Amino acid sequence: MHNIKDIRKDLKSFEEHLKKRFVNVDIDEIKKLDENNRELIQKKETLEQEKKEISKSKDQNLFKRSKEISSEIDNYSKEQTEIKNRLENILSSIPNIPHSDVPIGKDENENLEVSKSGKIPEFDFKPKSHFDLGEKLGMLDFDLATKTTGARFVFVKDKLALMERAITNFMLDTHIHKNSYQEISPPLMASANTMYGTGQLPKFENDQFELKMEEGSDRKFLIPTAEVILTNIVKNQIVDKANLPMRLVAATPCFRKEAGSYGKDTKGMIRQHQFYKVEMVSIVENQNCLEELERMTNCATDILDQLELPYRKVILCTGDMGFSAEKTYDIEVWLPSENKYREISSCSSCSTFQANRMKSRYKNDNKETLFVGTLNGSGLAVGRTMIAIMENYQQKDGSIEIPKVLRPYMNNMDKITSN
Repeated sequence: MHNIKDIRKDLKSFEEHLKKRFVNVDIDEIKKLDENNRELIQKKETLEQEKKEISKSKDQNLFKRSKEISSEIDNYSKEQTEIKNRLENILSSIPNIPHSDVPIGKDENENLEVSKSGKIPEFDFKPKSHFDLGEKLGMLDFDLATKTTGARFVFVKDKLALMERAITNFMLDTHIHKNSYQEISPPLMASANTMYGTGQLPKFENDQFELKMEEGSDRKFLIPTAEVILTNIVKNQIVDKANLPMRLVAATPCFRKEAGSYGKDTKGMIRQHQFYKVEMVSIVENQNCLEELERMTNCATDILDQLELPYRKVILCTGDMGFSAEKTYDIEVWLPSENKYREISSCSSCSTFQANRMKSRYKNDNKETLFVGTLNGSGLAVGRTMIAIMENYQQKDGSIEIPKVLRPYMNNMDKITSN
Protein backbone atom coordinates (compact mmCIF):
# COMPACT_ATOMS: atom_id res chain seq x y z
CA MET A 1 0.00 0.00 0.00
CA HIS A 2 1.08 3.56 -0.59
CA ASN A 3 2.13 5.81 2.27
CA ILE A 4 0.20 9.09 2.35
CA LYS A 5 3.32 10.92 3.58
CA ASP A 6 5.22 9.85 0.46
CA ILE A 7 2.28 10.78 -1.79
CA ARG A 8 2.03 14.19 -0.15
CA LYS A 9 5.69 14.95 -0.95
CA ASP A 10 5.08 14.76 -4.71
CA LEU A 11 1.40 14.40 -5.56
CA LYS A 12 1.95 15.30 -9.21
CA SER A 13 4.56 12.57 -9.70
CA PHE A 14 2.29 10.01 -8.01
CA GLU A 15 -0.53 10.92 -10.37
CA GLU A 16 1.75 10.62 -13.43
CA HIS A 17 2.95 7.17 -12.35
CA LEU A 18 -0.62 5.94 -11.94
CA LYS A 19 -1.51 7.14 -15.44
CA LYS A 20 1.07 4.68 -16.72
CA ARG A 21 -0.95 1.88 -15.12
CA PHE A 22 -4.17 3.10 -16.75
CA VAL A 23 -6.12 3.23 -13.48
CA ASN A 24 -8.60 5.91 -12.51
CA VAL A 25 -7.82 7.40 -9.10
CA ASP A 26 -9.46 10.48 -7.61
CA ILE A 27 -6.31 12.37 -6.63
CA ASP A 28 -8.33 15.39 -5.52
CA GLU A 29 -10.27 13.20 -3.07
CA ILE A 30 -7.01 11.82 -1.62
CA LYS A 31 -5.66 15.36 -1.24
CA LYS A 32 -8.89 16.59 0.38
CA LEU A 33 -9.08 13.72 2.87
CA ASP A 34 -5.42 14.14 3.80
CA GLU A 35 -5.87 17.86 4.38
CA ASN A 36 -9.02 17.30 6.47
CA ASN A 37 -7.20 14.70 8.56
CA ARG A 38 -4.29 17.04 9.25
CA GLU A 39 -6.68 19.87 10.15
CA LEU A 40 -8.35 17.63 12.71
CA ILE A 41 -4.97 16.67 14.15
CA GLN A 42 -4.14 20.38 14.62
CA LYS A 43 -7.51 21.09 16.24
CA LYS A 44 -7.07 18.19 18.64
CA GLU A 45 -3.53 19.31 19.53
CA THR A 46 -4.79 22.85 20.24
CA LEU A 47 -7.54 21.50 22.48
CA GLU A 48 -5.15 19.15 24.26
CA GLN A 49 -2.86 22.10 25.00
CA GLU A 50 -5.79 24.13 26.34
CA LYS A 51 -6.80 21.21 28.54
CA LYS A 52 -3.27 20.98 29.93
CA GLU A 53 -3.28 24.69 30.78
CA ILE A 54 -6.58 24.31 32.61
CA SER A 55 -5.21 21.35 34.53
CA LYS A 56 -2.15 23.35 35.57
CA SER A 57 -4.21 26.30 36.75
CA LYS A 58 -6.42 24.15 39.04
CA ASP A 59 -9.14 26.74 38.53
CA GLN A 60 -12.46 25.10 39.49
CA ASN A 61 -14.34 27.63 37.36
CA LEU A 62 -12.71 26.11 34.26
CA PHE A 63 -13.69 22.53 35.14
CA LYS A 64 -16.80 22.72 32.93
CA ARG A 65 -14.67 23.92 30.01
CA SER A 66 -12.32 20.97 30.51
CA LYS A 67 -15.22 18.53 30.13
CA GLU A 68 -16.36 20.37 27.00
CA ILE A 69 -12.86 20.05 25.55
CA SER A 70 -12.84 16.28 26.19
CA SER A 71 -16.15 15.97 24.36
CA GLU A 72 -14.87 18.04 21.42
CA ILE A 73 -11.73 15.91 21.21
CA ASP A 74 -13.86 12.74 21.15
CA ASN A 75 -15.98 14.15 18.33
CA TYR A 76 -12.90 15.13 16.33
CA SER A 77 -11.43 11.65 16.92
CA LYS A 78 -14.57 9.99 15.57
CA GLU A 79 -14.53 12.26 12.54
CA GLN A 80 -10.84 11.58 12.04
CA THR A 81 -11.40 7.79 12.19
CA GLU A 82 -14.02 8.05 9.45
CA ILE A 83 -11.68 10.12 7.27
CA LYS A 84 -8.74 7.78 7.84
CA ASN A 85 -10.88 4.75 6.96
CA ARG A 86 -12.06 6.39 3.74
CA LEU A 87 -8.48 7.33 2.86
CA GLU A 88 -7.19 3.83 3.62
CA ASN A 89 -9.94 2.26 1.48
CA ILE A 90 -8.86 4.40 -1.47
CA LEU A 91 -5.11 3.84 -0.97
CA SER A 92 -5.50 0.08 -0.45
CA SER A 93 -7.13 -0.24 -3.89
CA ILE A 94 -4.37 1.60 -5.77
CA PRO A 95 -1.78 -0.66 -7.48
CA ASN A 96 1.97 -0.43 -7.07
CA ILE A 97 3.96 2.16 -9.01
CA PRO A 98 5.74 0.62 -12.04
CA HIS A 99 9.52 0.64 -12.18
CA SER A 100 11.04 3.08 -14.67
CA ASP A 101 12.27 0.35 -17.04
CA VAL A 102 8.83 -1.29 -17.42
CA PRO A 103 7.36 -0.66 -20.90
CA ILE A 104 4.21 1.49 -20.94
CA GLY A 105 1.20 -0.26 -22.45
CA LYS A 106 -2.48 -1.03 -21.83
CA ASP A 107 -2.62 -4.82 -22.10
CA GLU A 108 -0.82 -8.06 -22.99
CA ASN A 109 -0.55 -7.01 -26.63
CA GLU A 110 2.05 -4.43 -25.60
CA ASN A 111 4.27 -6.77 -23.57
CA LEU A 112 7.84 -7.10 -24.88
CA GLU A 113 9.64 -10.34 -25.67
CA VAL A 114 13.04 -10.45 -23.97
CA SER A 115 14.38 -13.80 -25.16
CA LYS A 116 13.55 -17.24 -26.57
CA SER A 117 15.08 -20.58 -25.67
CA GLY A 118 14.77 -24.18 -26.77
CA LYS A 119 13.83 -25.81 -30.04
CA ILE A 120 10.19 -25.97 -31.08
CA PRO A 121 9.46 -29.62 -31.98
CA GLU A 122 8.55 -30.62 -35.52
CA PHE A 123 6.00 -33.39 -35.98
CA ASP A 124 5.18 -35.54 -39.00
CA PHE A 125 1.59 -35.68 -37.71
CA LYS A 126 -0.93 -33.17 -36.38
CA PRO A 127 -0.10 -32.71 -32.68
CA LYS A 128 -2.94 -33.40 -30.27
CA SER A 129 -3.99 -31.27 -27.33
CA HIS A 130 -3.14 -32.41 -23.80
CA PHE A 131 -6.78 -33.15 -23.05
CA ASP A 132 -7.15 -35.37 -26.12
CA LEU A 133 -3.92 -37.18 -25.26
CA GLY A 134 -4.88 -37.58 -21.60
CA GLU A 135 -8.40 -38.82 -22.29
CA LYS A 136 -7.20 -41.36 -24.88
CA LEU A 137 -4.63 -42.64 -22.40
CA GLY A 138 -7.43 -42.93 -19.84
CA MET A 139 -5.48 -40.77 -17.40
CA LEU A 140 -7.32 -37.40 -17.50
CA ASP A 141 -11.02 -37.49 -16.64
CA PHE A 142 -12.81 -34.17 -16.89
CA ASP A 143 -16.33 -35.64 -17.10
CA LEU A 144 -15.96 -37.45 -13.78
CA ALA A 145 -14.69 -34.27 -12.11
CA THR A 146 -17.69 -32.35 -13.48
CA LYS A 147 -20.03 -34.97 -11.95
CA THR A 148 -18.33 -34.96 -8.55
CA THR A 149 -17.36 -31.31 -8.24
CA GLY A 150 -18.20 -29.10 -11.23
CA ALA A 151 -16.57 -27.41 -14.20
CA ARG A 152 -12.85 -26.57 -14.30
CA PHE A 153 -11.69 -29.60 -12.28
CA VAL A 154 -10.01 -32.86 -13.35
CA PHE A 155 -9.14 -36.34 -12.11
CA VAL A 156 -5.49 -37.08 -12.93
CA LYS A 157 -4.88 -40.83 -12.88
CA ASP A 158 -2.26 -43.55 -13.00
CA LYS A 159 1.02 -42.65 -14.74
CA LEU A 160 0.02 -39.02 -15.32
CA ALA A 161 -0.66 -38.70 -11.58
CA LEU A 162 2.83 -40.12 -11.05
CA MET A 163 4.23 -37.58 -13.53
CA GLU A 164 2.44 -34.73 -11.73
CA ARG A 165 4.08 -35.81 -8.47
CA ALA A 166 7.44 -36.30 -10.20
CA ILE A 167 7.33 -32.78 -11.66
CA THR A 168 6.61 -31.34 -8.21
CA ASN A 169 9.43 -33.25 -6.53
CA PHE A 170 11.90 -32.41 -9.31
CA MET A 171 11.09 -28.71 -8.99
CA LEU A 172 11.38 -28.74 -5.21
CA ASP A 173 14.68 -30.63 -5.26
CA THR A 174 16.11 -28.19 -7.81
CA HIS A 175 15.06 -25.07 -5.89
CA ILE A 176 16.16 -26.46 -2.53
CA HIS A 177 19.48 -28.09 -3.41
CA LYS A 178 20.59 -26.03 -6.40
CA ASN A 179 18.99 -22.63 -5.82
CA SER A 180 19.19 -22.48 -1.98
CA TYR A 181 15.50 -22.02 -1.21
CA GLN A 182 14.13 -23.24 2.12
CA GLU A 183 11.16 -25.59 1.78
CA ILE A 184 8.00 -24.67 3.68
CA SER A 185 4.82 -26.72 4.05
CA PRO A 186 2.33 -23.93 4.87
CA PRO A 187 -1.36 -23.72 5.79
CA LEU A 188 -3.69 -23.70 2.79
CA MET A 189 -5.97 -21.11 4.40
CA ALA A 190 -5.27 -17.45 5.03
CA SER A 191 -6.96 -14.83 7.20
CA ALA A 192 -8.44 -11.69 5.70
CA ASN A 193 -5.57 -9.67 7.16
CA THR A 194 -3.03 -11.98 5.51
CA MET A 195 -4.83 -11.69 2.16
CA TYR A 196 -4.76 -7.91 2.59
CA GLY A 197 -1.01 -7.99 3.19
CA THR A 198 -0.16 -9.35 -0.26
CA GLY A 199 -2.86 -7.35 -2.06
CA GLN A 200 -5.62 -9.91 -2.74
CA LEU A 201 -8.01 -7.95 -0.50
CA PRO A 202 -9.97 -5.78 -0.74
CA LYS A 203 -9.75 -5.21 -4.50
CA PHE A 204 -9.87 -8.86 -5.65
CA GLU A 205 -12.21 -10.36 -3.08
CA ASN A 206 -14.55 -11.70 -5.77
CA ASP A 207 -11.74 -13.86 -7.18
CA GLN A 208 -11.20 -15.69 -3.87
CA PHE A 209 -12.78 -18.79 -2.34
CA GLU A 210 -13.97 -17.76 1.12
CA LEU A 211 -14.69 -20.48 3.66
CA LYS A 212 -17.92 -20.53 5.62
CA MET A 213 -16.89 -20.17 9.27
CA GLU A 214 -18.78 -20.04 12.53
CA GLU A 215 -20.48 -16.72 13.16
CA GLY A 216 -18.10 -14.32 14.86
CA SER A 217 -14.98 -16.15 13.64
CA ASP A 218 -12.23 -14.44 11.65
CA ARG A 219 -12.74 -14.68 7.91
CA LYS A 220 -10.71 -17.38 6.15
CA PHE A 221 -9.85 -17.91 2.48
CA LEU A 222 -8.33 -20.78 0.50
CA ILE A 223 -4.96 -19.55 -0.77
CA PRO A 224 -4.89 -18.53 -4.46
CA THR A 225 -1.10 -19.05 -4.40
CA ALA A 226 1.49 -19.93 -1.75
CA GLU A 227 2.85 -16.40 -2.24
CA VAL A 228 0.15 -15.18 0.15
CA ILE A 229 1.09 -17.35 3.09
CA LEU A 230 4.87 -17.39 2.52
CA THR A 231 5.23 -13.61 2.15
CA ASN A 232 3.20 -13.01 5.30
CA ILE A 233 5.70 -15.04 7.34
CA VAL A 234 7.40 -11.67 8.03
CA LYS A 235 4.15 -9.80 8.75
CA ASN A 236 4.41 -7.34 11.67
CA GLN A 237 8.11 -8.08 12.16
CA ILE A 238 11.42 -6.29 12.17
CA VAL A 239 13.54 -8.89 10.40
CA ASP A 240 17.17 -9.34 11.40
CA LYS A 241 19.25 -8.07 8.47
CA ALA A 242 21.55 -11.06 8.95
CA ASN A 243 18.64 -13.30 7.86
CA LEU A 244 18.23 -11.51 4.53
CA PRO A 245 17.76 -12.57 1.85
CA MET A 246 15.10 -15.10 2.88
CA ARG A 247 14.31 -17.51 0.02
CA LEU A 248 11.31 -19.76 0.53
CA VAL A 249 9.65 -22.39 -1.66
CA ALA A 250 6.43 -24.38 -1.28
CA ALA A 251 4.42 -26.83 -3.36
CA THR A 252 0.73 -26.38 -2.68
CA PRO A 253 -2.69 -26.65 -4.22
CA CYS A 254 -4.01 -23.22 -5.27
CA PHE A 255 -7.65 -22.19 -5.46
CA ARG A 256 -9.08 -19.49 -7.74
CA LYS A 257 -12.55 -18.59 -8.91
CA GLU A 258 -11.21 -17.31 -12.24
CA ALA A 259 -14.08 -14.82 -12.11
CA GLY A 260 -12.94 -12.84 -15.14
CA SER A 261 -12.24 -15.81 -17.39
CA TYR A 262 -15.75 -16.83 -18.46
CA GLY A 263 -15.53 -18.57 -21.83
CA LYS A 264 -11.71 -18.76 -21.79
CA ASP A 265 -9.85 -22.09 -21.88
CA THR A 266 -13.01 -24.03 -21.06
CA LYS A 267 -11.44 -27.34 -22.17
CA GLY A 268 -8.49 -28.97 -20.48
CA MET A 269 -6.23 -28.04 -17.56
CA ILE A 270 -5.00 -24.60 -18.58
CA ARG A 271 -7.42 -22.68 -16.35
CA GLN A 272 -8.83 -24.52 -13.34
CA HIS A 273 -10.30 -23.67 -9.96
CA GLN A 274 -7.79 -25.98 -8.24
CA PHE A 275 -4.23 -26.59 -9.40
CA TYR A 276 -0.75 -27.36 -8.05
CA LYS A 277 2.05 -24.86 -8.14
CA VAL A 278 5.59 -24.61 -6.82
CA GLU A 279 6.01 -21.06 -5.57
CA MET A 280 9.20 -19.13 -4.80
CA VAL A 281 9.21 -16.13 -2.45
CA SER A 282 12.13 -13.86 -1.56
CA ILE A 283 12.37 -11.31 1.24
CA VAL A 284 15.29 -8.94 0.64
CA GLU A 285 16.78 -5.57 1.48
CA ASN A 286 14.65 -3.23 -0.61
CA GLN A 287 17.52 -1.96 -2.79
CA ASN A 288 18.19 -5.54 -3.96
CA CYS A 289 14.74 -6.26 -5.43
CA LEU A 290 15.60 -6.04 -9.13
CA GLU A 291 18.78 -8.09 -8.76
CA GLU A 292 16.77 -10.76 -6.94
CA LEU A 293 14.11 -10.67 -9.66
CA GLU A 294 16.72 -11.64 -12.26
CA ARG A 295 17.94 -14.47 -10.04
CA MET A 296 14.42 -15.77 -9.36
CA THR A 297 13.48 -15.66 -13.05
CA ASN A 298 16.62 -17.63 -13.91
CA CYS A 299 15.65 -20.23 -11.29
CA ALA A 300 12.30 -20.63 -13.05
CA THR A 301 13.72 -20.85 -16.58
CA ASP A 302 16.32 -23.37 -15.40
CA ILE A 303 13.48 -25.84 -14.75
CA LEU A 304 12.35 -25.52 -18.37
CA ASP A 305 15.93 -25.82 -19.62
CA GLN A 306 16.37 -29.08 -17.73
CA LEU A 307 13.02 -30.37 -19.04
CA GLU A 308 14.16 -29.32 -22.54
CA LEU A 309 10.96 -27.41 -23.21
CA PRO A 310 10.89 -24.40 -25.60
CA TYR A 311 9.89 -21.12 -23.98
CA ARG A 312 10.20 -17.37 -24.16
CA LYS A 313 10.65 -14.64 -21.53
CA VAL A 314 8.44 -11.56 -21.69
CA ILE A 315 8.48 -8.32 -19.68
CA LEU A 316 4.95 -7.21 -18.88
CA CYS A 317 3.85 -3.69 -19.74
CA THR A 318 2.43 -1.35 -17.10
CA GLY A 319 -1.19 -2.19 -17.89
CA ASP A 320 -0.75 -5.97 -17.72
CA MET A 321 1.20 -6.25 -14.45
CA GLY A 322 -0.36 -7.63 -11.29
CA PHE A 323 -1.69 -5.29 -8.62
CA SER A 324 1.31 -5.53 -6.25
CA ALA A 325 4.12 -5.69 -8.83
CA GLU A 326 6.63 -3.00 -9.79
CA LYS A 327 8.14 -5.24 -12.50
CA THR A 328 7.17 -8.66 -13.86
CA TYR A 329 8.63 -11.25 -16.19
CA ASP A 330 6.29 -13.86 -17.62
CA ILE A 331 7.74 -17.12 -18.85
CA GLU A 332 5.67 -18.69 -21.61
CA VAL A 333 6.05 -22.30 -22.75
CA TRP A 334 5.34 -23.53 -26.29
CA LEU A 335 2.13 -25.54 -26.75
CA PRO A 336 2.08 -27.32 -30.14
CA SER A 337 -1.72 -27.85 -30.18
CA GLU A 338 -2.27 -24.09 -29.93
CA ASN A 339 0.79 -23.17 -32.01
CA LYS A 340 1.71 -20.47 -29.53
CA TYR A 341 3.40 -19.73 -26.20
CA ARG A 342 1.32 -19.82 -22.99
CA GLU A 343 2.20 -18.51 -19.53
CA ILE A 344 3.77 -21.06 -17.20
CA SER A 345 5.39 -18.72 -14.68
CA SER A 346 5.17 -15.12 -13.54
CA CYS A 347 8.04 -13.62 -11.50
CA SER A 348 7.49 -10.24 -9.87
CA SER A 349 9.28 -7.70 -7.75
CA CYS A 350 6.84 -5.91 -5.46
CA SER A 351 9.42 -3.48 -4.01
CA THR A 352 8.15 -2.33 -0.56
CA PHE A 353 4.47 -2.33 -1.60
CA GLN A 354 3.45 -5.53 0.22
CA ALA A 355 5.82 -4.84 3.13
CA ASN A 356 4.06 -1.53 3.75
CA ARG A 357 0.72 -3.36 4.01
CA MET A 358 2.21 -6.12 6.21
CA LYS A 359 4.35 -3.77 8.33
CA SER A 360 7.44 -5.89 7.55
CA ARG A 361 10.70 -4.09 8.18
CA TYR A 362 14.43 -4.47 8.86
CA LYS A 363 17.25 -2.28 10.19
CA ASN A 364 19.99 -1.35 7.75
CA ASP A 365 23.67 -0.79 8.61
CA ASN A 366 22.87 2.78 9.67
CA LYS A 367 20.26 1.43 12.13
CA GLU A 368 17.47 2.96 10.04
CA THR A 369 14.21 0.98 10.07
CA LEU A 370 13.12 0.34 6.47
CA PHE A 371 10.51 -1.77 4.74
CA VAL A 372 11.77 -5.03 3.24
CA GLY A 373 11.42 -5.84 -0.45
CA THR A 374 9.27 -8.82 -1.47
CA LEU A 375 9.30 -10.97 -4.61
CA ASN A 376 7.33 -13.96 -5.79
CA GLY A 377 7.48 -16.32 -8.75
CA SER A 378 6.11 -19.62 -10.00
CA GLY A 379 8.75 -22.24 -10.17
CA LEU A 380 6.61 -23.57 -11.97
CA ALA A 381 2.87 -24.16 -12.32
CA VAL A 382 2.79 -27.97 -12.11
CA GLY A 383 -0.30 -28.61 -14.23
CA ARG A 384 0.86 -26.37 -17.06
CA THR A 385 4.29 -28.00 -16.96
CA MET A 386 2.64 -31.40 -17.36
CA ILE A 387 0.55 -30.02 -20.25
CA ALA A 388 3.73 -28.76 -21.95
CA ILE A 389 5.48 -32.10 -21.50
CA MET A 390 2.50 -34.04 -22.83
CA GLU A 391 2.21 -31.89 -25.94
CA ASN A 392 5.90 -31.38 -26.75
CA TYR A 393 6.93 -34.98 -26.00
CA GLN A 394 3.91 -36.70 -27.63
CA GLN A 395 4.48 -39.51 -30.11
CA LYS A 396 2.50 -40.45 -33.20
CA ASP A 397 0.89 -43.42 -31.40
CA GLY A 398 -0.41 -41.18 -28.60
CA SER A 399 2.23 -42.18 -26.08
CA ILE A 400 4.31 -39.57 -24.24
CA GLU A 401 8.07 -39.70 -23.89
CA ILE A 402 9.24 -38.80 -20.39
CA PRO A 403 11.93 -36.07 -20.09
CA LYS A 404 15.24 -37.54 -18.93
CA VAL A 405 15.38 -35.51 -15.69
CA LEU A 406 12.00 -36.88 -14.57
CA ARG A 407 12.78 -40.56 -15.15
CA PRO A 408 14.48 -41.12 -11.76
CA TYR A 409 11.28 -39.80 -10.15
CA MET A 410 9.12 -42.20 -12.23
CA ASN A 411 10.69 -45.60 -11.59
CA ASN A 412 13.00 -45.03 -14.60
CA MET A 413 10.12 -45.23 -17.08
CA ASP A 414 10.93 -43.64 -20.42
CA LYS A 415 7.43 -43.48 -21.89
CA ILE A 416 3.78 -43.24 -20.83
CA THR A 417 1.49 -45.55 -22.77
CA SER A 418 -2.12 -46.62 -22.33
CA ASN A 419 -2.68 -49.57 -20.01
